[in-house]
Amino acid sequence: VQLQASGGGLVQAGGSLRLSCQASGSIFSINDMSWHCQAPGRGREMVASITSGGITSYADSVKGRFTISRTNAENTVYLQMSSLKPEDTAVYYCHCNIESHYYTDSGEPVWVRDDYWGQGTLVTVSS
Repeated sequence: VQLQASGGGLVQAGGSLRLSCQASGSIFSINDMSWHCQAPGRGREMVASITSGGITSYADSVKGRFTISRTNAENTVYLQMSSLKPEDTAVYYCHCNIESHYYTDSGEPVWVRDDYWGQGTLVTVSS
């Protein structure tokens, strides 16, 4: 299983960006999907999350400005970022809890649920 994130870039304060993260591989189901950010000199923090049923939650700092959504058929999670501020500058990582499967040498299927992280995409907001 792999997560491929995209959509970061340089934007002026007040602008918008849309991040995408698609999971690929032998995926059976995806539970929670989320976005996290890590600014220079700081730890990784949760920005927004969405359950398989579409229930969302947000960090207080982004409420009303960011919107998380997902397309289950495409195993993709999005983060629509609006009214961006310089303090939003960070590397953004997607995270998914995924149930997948593989086959043993004898051909028996094995089901695994695990957490996966994307490679990170840089968002820079200039003042």
